[in-house]
Amino acid sequence: MSVLVVGSVALDTVKTPFGFQREVLGGSATYFSMAASFFTKVKVVAVIGTDFDENHFKLFKKRGVDWSGIERKPGKSFRWEGEYRDDINTAITKKTSLNVFREFDPVLPGKYRGSRTVFLANIDPDLQMKVLGQIRLPKLVVCDTMNFWIENKSDSLRKMISHVDILLMNDGEVRQFTGEANLFKAVRAVLKLGPRTVVVKRGEFGAMMFHGNTIFAVPAFPLDRAVDPTGAGDSFAGGFVGYLSGKKALTVDHLRQAVVFGSVMASFAVQGFSIDSFRTLTHEKIRERYRQFKELTSFRSL
Repeated sequence: MSVLVVGSVALDTVKTPFGFQREVLGGSATYFSMAASFFTKVKVVAVIGTDFDENHFKLFKKRGVDWSGIERKPGKSFRWEGEYRDDINTAITKKTSLNVFREFDPVLPGKYRGSRTVFLANIDPDLQMKVLGQIRLPKLVVCDTMNFWIENKSDSLRKMISHVDILLMNDGEVRQFTGEANLFKAVRAVLKLGPRTVVVKRGEFGAMMFHGNTIFAVPAFPLDRAVDPTGAGDSFAGGFVGYLSGKKALTVDHLRQAVVFGSVMASFAVQGFSIDSFRTLTHEKIRERYRQFKELTSFRSL
């Protein structure tokens, strides 16, 4: 039981109403692997520069994450700089420096090619297809994307989506990709492309899962303070895919549970800068928040 994630490992500089952090650990593969590691073993494929501090790998090691698929190349690591103001859900990008990530060309180590569960983070859809071509018989393929690829590589993205089992998008991306203003029509249009399931991430409004005729919605966990929302979506994906990786069959009930665990992990991620919240997180805390989530969303017919 394990998950392969292909994405970015980055250094983020982030300012929010609650503080400022310079060049802290970030990237889609980082957040995903930290969240997923509480449910399963994780293998990471990414690229870093020669300036990347080895100390950042201590938490990967502590969480049992296999980082042997992370390639170090001459040059600087991928960096992102952003700010959150009054609307804590909206990131204002100040600067993006792709550096070595610009030439990212993922080649999977031999021991990764038999991976049964695969998460393709929001990288170039052509690279996502290349990764799939290196995997022998994946059982579950989950894919994320972003508005940049919708705008610039929609044909490649459409092709990629036809090869995945589960697609993750935020509500704006689903509408942008399909041209449908109505969310339900937009999701139905995406389902026709091939995926069995679409999960729509809605930030502070939670998440919705569409599978066949089933629609399942959960709110975001109520918090008195969200310190840094960077990586919340990838942390959601980590909890979601990490939970599913241990299931022999993909049932609707399992998908519902996965959405809740994804929401739980996202709620922890935003409570600190970078991956700080995961440093002291325990299985007991996850189970307690899951219990609180269940209580929050349950009601009895009268």
